[in-house]
Amino acid sequence: MKKYLLIVGLAFASVLSMQAQKFALVDMDYIFKNIPAYERANEQLNQVSKKWQAEVEAVQIEAQTLYKNYQNEVVFLSQEQKKTRQDAIVAKEKEAADLKKKYFGPEGELFKKRTALMTPIQEEVYNAVKDIADLRGYQLILDRASDNGIIFGSPKVDISNEVLSKLGYSN
Repeated sequence: MKKYLLIVGLAFASVLSMQAQKFALVDMDYIFKNIPAYERANEQLNQVSKKWQAEVEAVQIEAQTLYKNYQNEVVFLSQEQKKTRQDAIVAKEKEAADLKKKYFGPEGELFKKRTALMTPIQEEVYNAVKDIADLRGYQLILDRASDNGIIFGSPKVDISNEVLSKLGYSN
């Protein structure tokens, strides 16, 4: 009987403590799609990415052309000429790989540009969410867009529009 009362008491206490905690949901994808500066930054990143990709592809095509020409002429070339052509092909392939790494690598130009353009916007949104959490007393705010296992979220606890309003964007 004592165990039963203890279990019921613990269950009751945990329910009360869960009710005391306030939480909210936010949809970061929705928020960012409604911030024109974020959309402009994304478009700018897409344009520069396409430009850099075209540069990389041009160098790769040059390497392929060198290789095809080498394959077609290999029977007519001396050992020294073969070596020179092979070295040129390897150098062009390395140039393409280096260019790709420079632009698209983990610390590449695209990463740096994305960080420079997006971080200020993301920090502004984070600060708005934090201010609303402090104002309303939320202990937890979950991002419904992050796909962390939220199966259902009531629109009553979604503060996405409030965040946009705090940032000065109407929805």
